[in-house]
Amino acid sequence: MHSCISCNVPFPLLQSGYLLIMQEGQKKYLCYSYDSLQQLATYLETIDPKEKALAALCKNPDSPGAFVPLHELSMRIKHEDVVQCITNGPLTSYLQPIIHTKTGDIFGYECLLRSQHFSPKQLFSVAQQTGLHTFLDRRAREEAIRARTKIKKGVKSFINFLPSTIYNPEFCLRHTFSIVEQYEVAPEDLVFEVVETEKIMDIDHLKNVFATYKRSGMKVALDDVGAGFSTIDMLTLLQPDYVKIDRHYIQHCDQVKEKQAFLKEVTRIAHTLGIHVLAEGIERKEELDYCREIGIPFAQGYYIGKPSPDPL
Repeated sequence: MHSCISCNVPFPLLQSGYLLIMQEGQKKYLCYSYDSLQQLATYLETIDPKEKALAALCKNPDSPGAFVPLHELSMRIKHEDVVQCITNGPLTSYLQPIIHTKTGDIFGYECLLRSQHFSPKQLFSVAQQTGLHTFLDRRAREEAIRARTKIKKGVKSFINFLPSTIYNPEFCLRHTFSIVEQYEVAPEDLVFEVVETEKIMDIDHLKNVFATYKRSGMKVALDDVGAGFSTIDMLTLLQPDYVKIDRHYIQHCDQVKEKQAFLKEVTRIAHTLGIHVLAEGIERKEELDYCREIGIPFAQGYYIGKPSPDPL
């Protein structure tokens, strides 16, 4: 079982103090004093990046704090400004509308994490390199739940999550569920959407995560069906409430026969299993018209509406 220490508030990057380095499997550590982060960064550059060691920063070497992999600490110092944004910076949740294809009425919004200074790609890339991906994923869920204050009851919020950050669903999701209670959000208005679908390797683990959400009255969705490991077979294995079809199959679906065949097959299987289908990446009227024609009930994309701070 992974340690869940990364769910906690990350330790601060002390401007001066001591660097402790401990080889894996050992209890003794080396101690190096430094007077600035620049001096510390220069020292870390002399260490082999493949070195399998743990490191900690502290004011008193006799009272070390939490240890993290040495390479993660190096990346935290290298990307100090992004790390500061991840840990303490202002983040918000932008909302992209999802509509009923038949009526055009708003069905829900996908919640997308945004920062004033860094792109989502930068945030999640640095979080992955620094061991802060679990922390950032949790912050993203929190901001999405807070955004419910802008959304009418009965309208769904689709909230992304990374299955790789939820080691023990009963424990790791406890904080998320407490935020739901704190903001008095109706559980049935929340749809937790698994991303990182190309990395779904442990089906039983993901089933457990889905089951934990469902036991709390929430819905679950599988993203990017048709891409990577997110195949049609996953619909039967995971039984999500919603599936989002990868945008590759939506682009020019009104013109490409192969894409039409795939969309019809997904729609047929999903209907049999009682799963709702959502077409994402709609950028043309003709694509929306075709999806409506073959019975896909929900859609989102720039043609419908771009992500924005406030709901439509």
